Amino acid sequence: MALAHVPYGAYWSTPFVRWQGAFQHLHSVRFAAHVAREAMADRGLAPEMLDYVAYGYTVIQQSIFYGAPWFAAQIGAEHLPGPTVNQACATGPRLIATAAGDMALGNAGVALVAAGDRLSNGAHVYYPAPAGPGGTGASENWVLDSFNNDPWACLAMVDTAENVARRDGIDTAEQHDLVLHRHEQYQAALAHDRAFQRRFMAAEFAVPDAAFRKTTGTIQGDQGIQPADPEKMARLKPVRDGGTVTFAGQTHPADGNAGMILCADAGKAADLGKPGGPRVQVLAVTQAREGKGLMPAAPILATRRALEHTGLTIDRIDAIKSHNPFAVNDIAFARAFGIDWRAMNNFGSSLIWGHPQGPTGLRGIIELIEELEMRGGGTGLFQGCAAGDSAMAVIVRVG
Repeated sequence: MALAHVPYGAYWSTPFVRWQGAFQHLHSVRFAAHVAREAMADRGLAPEMLDYVAYGYTVIQQSIFYGAPWFAAQIGAEHLPGPTVNQACATGPRLIATAAGDMALGNAGVALVAAGDRLSNGAHVYYPAPAGPGGTGASENWVLDSFNNDPWACLAMVDTAENVARRDGIDTAEQHDLVLHRHEQYQAALAHDRAFQRRFMAAEFAVPDAAFRKTTGTIQGDQGIQPADPEKMARLKPVRDGGTVTFAGQTHPADGNAGMILCADAGKAADLGKPGGPRVQVLAVTQAREGKGLMPAAPILATRRALEHTGLTIDRIDAIKSHNPFAVNDIAFARAFGIDWRAMNNFGSSLIWGHPQGPTGLRGIIELIEELEMRGGGTGLFQGCAAGDSAMAVIVRVG
């Protein structure tokens, strides 16, 4: 039984731009609303048809306290209250789970889930402590400190990758082999004038000014991706002394946003989707948490739960897309399920196109749907890790 239905084609993503690039000046909530408003209009979707909206983010912006209600009002859906969602890098799947849960409760029929983040120019936060020594409080760099200090595991995210690499015997050479292969897969998304990406992303994306009143320029596709050079990669030293993970074996921070319509009713989804398009069903959304400091392995547990919920086995999954901030993620996952990591992540993944956190999972699921449609239908799995050694998995069926 489907948890929710996705109108085919009723989803979108901006290009993902490496931080401090073309999107660095854009307020992430206002930018996500700007894009959603135009994307819905292009697809003939009126904001009045929505009876639910959920907005996701992970990096604070000015006035983020008003979250989803503010986002909804900006797209012309002033009647919708929220919720606002934050589950680190699993925010995309969590948005889908949140909407599906409210559909089960009878609180939603046609939902918009959207996520936006700007890792560029992250906030520097000061926490007052009047009773502290000299009245001095604590400060935090919202983005960089989150990368470098899990307050429970007491280590940086790269250390979690090293822990899994050590546990599973994953060396630098295999990580670099995977990175080179992922770059090759991404080239397929760029073929024929980015034909694959243009299924859900504007052929030319107009970059607005900070006031969202005029266009400052246009970009074609993702920006800031570094070319894969095996010789240069071979000269890289691991980030940690005695470790295996180099800068080539991990993704880069980025800015961007994405959105998706979900329906409780299959017939309504068919009405709102592209004419003649396939049926898209969400079959399962699950979560899991690994042992302390083992974040890249958490998707293994989340996937096992998703397979159990649907009664499927991994050999019945036709396409797999992962959020893979480290090459270690995909290698550990493939070994756990006895599959070839080369068969995962056709047309690209966050390891290559970057990681704006909140919207990363939504883009991955959108690409998964399009890959399955190109196959003539099938069942797909999205899985990805998140802060706190956690992960989520989503199973969809197309056709």
